[in-house]
Amino acid sequence: MFDRLHELLAAHASEFAIAHDTTDRYGLGAPVGPATMRAWGGKARTPNIPVGWVEIRKTYVSYHLMGIDGNTKLLLALSQPLRARMQGKACFNFTTVDEALIRELESVTAESFSALRRAGFIGAATGDT
Repeated sequence: MFDRLHELLAAHASEFAIAHDTTDRYGLGAPVGPATMRAWGGKARTPNIPVGWVEIRKTYVSYHLMGIDGNTKLLLALSQPLRARMQGKACFNFTTVDEALIRELESVTAESFSALRRAGFIGAATGDT
């Protein structure tokens, strides 16, 4: 399961910095955008923020998408089976591969990244970190 979800994120690696790349965690990050700076009161806390990552947990694999948190349009478009895998505001947990959900998550991933850019939360990638 980890490998399949890793592939989803790795497809976007050229757009972002690779923040983590280990056997149990893979993540992408992007430079802080103007909307994030405003939310932080104009003071940078870190140069990059995570946009998505997948990690192996004790009994499941978690897939995190920061662009889905607070994105009502994207949340409402989720199928019930994918929504059932949501934990918290931006995480999906999996124990088995379900290709239909993987295909949906592929689309959701692309849209979440686009939404972060459009809203100004992330800037252009500067390469691997």
